[in-house]
Parts: sequence; C-alpha cells; structure tokens
Amino acid sequence: MYESRTSRDRRSLVIAIFVAIGIVGYLALARGSSGVVRANCITLNVAASQEKSGLLAELAKAYTQRGPTAAGQCVDVKITQKASGAAEEALARGWDEKADGARPDVWSPASTSWIVLLRQHRSSRDIGGGLVPDAASSLLQSPLVIAMPRPMAEALGWPQREVGWGDVLQLSRDKAGWGSRGHPEWGEFRLGKTNPNISTSGLHALIGAYFAATQRSSDLTEADVSDPKVVDFVKGVDSAVVHYGDTVSTFLRHMRTADERGAALSYVSAIAVEEKQVWDYNRGDAGARPSMPLVAIYPKEGTLVADHPYAVLNAPWVDDPKRAAANGFLDFLRSPEAQRTFLAAGFRDAQGQASPQISAALGLLPEGPKQIIRPPAPAVLELIQRSWNDVRKRAHVLFVLDVSGSMNGTKLDLVKRASIQALDQFADDDQVGLWAFSSSVREIAPIGPVGAQREQLKSRIAGLVAGGGTALYTSARQSANFMRGTIDPSRINAVLLLTDGRNEDGDRDLDGLLRDLRSEDEQRTVRVFTIGYGEDADRETLKKIADTSRAAFYDASNPATINKVFTDLVSNF
Repeated sequence: MYESRTSRDRRSLVIAIFVAIGIVGYLALARGSSGVVRANCITLNVAASQEKSGLLAELAKAYTQRGPTAAGQCVDVKITQKASGAAEEALARGWDEKADGARPDVWSPASTSWIVLLRQHRSSRDIGGGLVPDAASSLLQSPLVIAMPRPMAEALGWPQREVGWGDVLQLSRDKAGWGSRGHPEWGEFRLGKTNPNISTSGLHALIGAYFAATQRSSDLTEADVSDPKVVDFVKGVDSAVVHYGDTVSTFLRHMRTADERGAALSYVSAIAVEEKQVWDYNRGDAGARPSMPLVAIYPKEGTLVADHPYAVLNAPWVDDPKRAAANGFLDFLRSPEAQRTFLAAGFRDAQGQASPQISAALGLLPEGPKQIIRPPAPAVLELIQRSWNDVRKRAHVLFVLDVSGSMNGTKLDLVKRASIQALDQFADDDQVGLWAFSSSVREIAPIGPVGAQREQLKSRIAGLVAGGGTALYTSARQSANFMRGTIDPSRINAVLLLTDGRNEDGDRDLDGLLRDLRSEDEQRTVRVFTIGYGEDADRETLKKIADTSRAAFYDASNPATINKVFTDLVSNF
C-alpha cells in the first residue's frame, strides 16, 4: 500500500513539474522581455540617454508583458543606453552599426537641444536635416541647476537671495575666493562641469552662461556669441572649472567621498547638474545620506530643461509597422502609470510638474525655475557648442603610457593610434607631454604647447617600442610628483596613465602611493586619470589611484574600444 501511494505521488509530482514548465515557457513566449528578441515580432530599437535608460528598460519589460501588437505582429522593445552627444554625433555622420551598435528606430536624448544640433549638423553636411521629426513629445523633465553644499549657498544669500551665473563669474575672478564672502577657509571657488560635446548638463550650462552674459532669456544671435564681452563672461565662468568630463557622476562620487571624510567643503564649490541628480545625491541613493547635503540653485538668469524627447526617426529602416510600434510605446510612456514611475524616480512629468518627493527638504524647489530658456536657433546653438574649444579652461596634461613587453604587437599599435587621434582633441595652446614606462619610466617629449609640437608628439608616439616589465607604482608616483612641481593654477593639471598589467616594480608600497596622491588642497591636486587596458590590467589598483586623486578610471578591457575610451577620457580636459 505504501509503495503504491508513493509511486502515485511521484507521478503526480512529475506531471505538476511538466505543467509548471509548460506554463512558464508559454508565459515567456507570450510576454517576451526588453532584452530578448522573439522571432516574427517587430523589434523596436530605442537609443536612450543614460539618465533614464534603466527606467525605460523596466517600463519596456512591463509594456511587452501586456502583449502589444502593431500591424498584426507582436512587439518587442529593446532599450540601448547611448550618451546624447555620442548618439547625435553618430546620427549626424551616418550610423555605423559596427562602431555604434544597433541602429535606432527611436532616439530619446536627454534634451531637445541635441535634436536641434542634429538637424543643423546634418544640414551643414548636405545630408538633410529631416532624420528627426519637426516635433517630438517629451517623456519627462529635469531642469539644469547649480548644485552647491548648503553652507556655501547660504554664504551667497540663498535662499532669500536669487543666485546665478553672474555670482559664479564674480567668485571665479575674485582672488580672495570665498574669503570675499567671509570664509577664507574654503579657498578659491571651484566648479565641476561636463563636456558640452557629450553631456547634456555641460551643454546646457554653456548655453545658460551665454544667455546670462547677454542678460536675455531668448533670441540669442550669432553676433551675441561672438561679442568679446560675452565671450569674456563665459571664459570667466569656465576659469573656475577643476576639470570637465563625460558624466557628472564623477563629481558627485568625489563629493560623497569628501563628505564621508568630513571635508565636503574642500572639494568643489558647485556642480552644474540636473535637478534629478541632486535628488539622488541627497537621498543617499548610492549609499548613506550625506552629512553635508547639496541644494539646487535655479539660476536667476534662467535655465534650460532636459525634456527627454521621444523622436521616431524618419529613416529608411523605420517602416510603417515599426512606426506604429513606436507610437504604441510612446502612448504607454506618456500614460499615467508610466508617468508615476518617472515621478517616483525624482524626475518631473512630461508637463514639468513635480511630485511631492521634489521638496525643500531635499534642497529642491517644487515650483521649479522661474525662467525657462529654450534652445537657441540651430545655427546659434551649433556656434555655441563649437565655441567651447575657445572658451574652455586650458589643459596641462602628461600622457604616461605602458610599453612593457605585454603591450607588444596589436595592443601597442591600437594605443598608438588612439593616442595620436586624441592629440587632435587638444587646442594649440593646451600643454601636453609624453612619458613611457616599462621596467622604468622615461620622458619621451617634454610638456609644451601642443601647437608647437603636435607632429613631434605624434611621431614620438608612433615610434614607441614594447619591452620590459611594469613599474606601475613608480611611474604613477613620479609623474604625479613631477606635475605637482610644475602645476599651473590657471589650467587643468592631470596625468593620463594607461597600463595593461600589474605592478612588477621593486616599489610595492600602494598605501604610500595613495597617501602621496591624496591632497585636501585642491590647488595642489594633480588628478591621475587611469585606463585599464586589456583583460590583465589591475583594475582595482587603477580605480584606487584615480579615486584618491579625484579623477576617474576608464575601462578598456576590450582593446578594440580604446579609441572611444581615449575620447571619453580626454573630454575631461
């Protein structure tokens, strides 16, 4: 009796398992996901900016589970993260799937400013500006703000007094720095700001400075952008920059680290960011809540808004079924359900309305900025972006490249090519030098104006030969000490350090190296930006070197990505 019942129980269990597997399999086929492409379904490729790509991926998954159809076919939505500036550049020159990834059917940059630039860039190249529609619906919004530690904002009269780019300019040029506001212990005014060729906050900060210089909130002209007084204003704002970069997360990460040491006021005085990022920082979304919160200053001269447009491309590969699928997904993203998701994440909704979570308790104004600035005319916007190479703070940079034996062959050839191309991102009056290291470190070309030695630098890079060990610690220490001894306060002082390996030097004192790199005096800080090249690079050590010197680590595990990595890293200068 016992054996018979056990046998029946086993059979029932097996049947139940197979039924469960069948149900799960059916649901998986019926529902799909944002990351899995099903056969015979329309695949909608959406290129989305970094700030919202994770949210869109979750919403795409929820949308796909509802079984949407277009033209009688099921629909899968695939979200790909693509920086707004990088996507604009790719669409302007012609999307290359090998270099740029899957070509998008929908492009959702962080701001309409990028769509305006794309039209202008394609028109300038005589390839037509009609790739993007004349109007694109907003998905969510977040205005540009100047984020400051609360005591610094209060020293400027906030919140009773309105603060703006004019105050930034005044402090940037005042030799007394914060001493002019009764706080000499805070030192000079220091600004964190991203590269406007890549980052939306950097682009909007640059545009905002031009508007502030003219004291207008609309109708900016090409003559305004070329006006010497206006250019002087914008240069003055940028003179306080500690470095640029491809993302504001680098500044916020270092601000958090300084806060943990009780030294938040020793890092930067202000960062140009989106309101949403202040919300994230003050909530402690990347860790504990800061002891020194940031406040969002909405520039009194007006500010631009990241309105996150949803543009269905007028491209040959976007046929009617894909267009129908894109419109269906747009309807879902603008639905109350999806809008609540954006609000819960610290964004404003598609109309710019805030949730109760955007509050004064988190250093934010629920009512938002008093004056909204719209992107200027296409030709004016293009001129503003192009002007950055003239108005930006100049660089004082030392390339330190690994030429150990493990770099021999294709790996070194790729680095040479990327380094040579990176030199073209520097202006003639930037200062760049070159060191190489293996078992020891040596100077290849002294630091000097790029314009006077650009071809010589390229020739010296091309002539590098691999061989020997990897004196990583010695090279990092000596290059940082050298740069500290030649520091130029009017420039961005930094080391670009690339290696494909681990330290093989007699100097094995990593803690001592990190102590040497650490400085609470921003005026004496030399930032060491590091690249981990190939699979064998000591990424953890390189991250520590970069973080300790308040710089950033760049991962080039795949040597084929080294061109992009160099481009991203050099965007800091």
